[in-house]
Amino acid sequence: MTIRKRALGLTAVAVAAALALTACSSQGGAQKESSTAAATGSGAASGGGAVADTPNFTIAMITHETPGDTFWDKIKKGAEAAAAKDNITLKYSNDPVAANQATLIQNAVDSKVDAIATTLVTPDALAPAVKTAVDAGIPVVGFNSGIDAYKDMGVLMYFGSDENVAGNAVGKRITAAGAKHPLCVIQAEGSVALEARCAGVLAQAPGTENLQVNGADIASVTSTITAKLQQDPTIDYVVTLGAPIALAAVDAAGQANSKAKVVTFDLNADVAAAIKAGTIGFSVDQQPYLQGYEAIDSLWLYLTNKNDLGGGLPVLTGPSFVDEKNIDAILEYAKNNTR
Repeated sequence: MTIRKRALGLTAVAVAAALALTACSSQGGAQKESSTAAATGSGAASGGGAVADTPNFTIAMITHETPGDTFWDKIKKGAEAAAAKDNITLKYSNDPVAANQATLIQNAVDSKVDAIATTLVTPDALAPAVKTAVDAGIPVVGFNSGIDAYKDMGVLMYFGSDENVAGNAVGKRITAAGAKHPLCVIQAEGSVALEARCAGVLAQAPGTENLQVNGADIASVTSTITAKLQQDPTIDYVVTLGAPIALAAVDAAGQANSKAKVVTFDLNADVAAAIKAGTIGFSVDQQPYLQGYEAIDSLWLYLTNKNDLGGGLPVLTGPSFVDEKNIDAILEYAKNNTR
């Protein structure tokens, strides 16, 4: 799939003071659904502060989550915090298969939800279902993936990282550290976000080679990376695009007796601990908790006050580097599953 590059001038937009803020990926696996009913009244909510006294709305959040990928726990935790604060009934569902995710969007339209927040990892496959929502007058925001496609799809706002910018930042950083032959590991075939990350790395580190793995099978990921490192000892960096893949790469490097350094996109408690221990060099954090929170909170603001964040541009939540310099400050939040 051709990746259209958006100008690097995209800038994060300051979030309105009204936001009471408390704080990609694979294929295979079965659909999961959950519904969180927000509390009503003036009691405390997990989002912090009193619950909004605005009408109760139902918002569907639909993602391409592969079950077992801890990245999405942060998305959901942020979304649930915003829903609790905003008197929102949150209906979460997911499927990593593009056609099935499109069906989930259509199901949300048919159930007449008040709004939809969805990832747009496979824009071409999802566009018809998104159009159905837009034509039905249901506001839609995108988050996490689809930064280059959301406007053309009629989506109101977007919250996430510019993955090409993030990839360039990683490529520049490892090149400055002496990288000659990085290996960029893609764990979900056809994901525009993951492809953009590796394309950005390649733009700054011309010796970069891509490796496709099945992110739904971590044992297979480990063995595939191990075999590649054994086959080619000139690989000096392994760039992974998800926290579970990073941990598999560390194991693979050990099994292959490789001196390749592991760096990664995305963060969880185990990766944070590995950064602290020095076995992973750094993580590029796109702040998924923030993506989930803002996706829901922005829709509440739109439904209650017709607010539109971003000024026509994506609201960027990354890239934010986590390394040996700031890991001590961030480690606590990684353990809490909010970073």
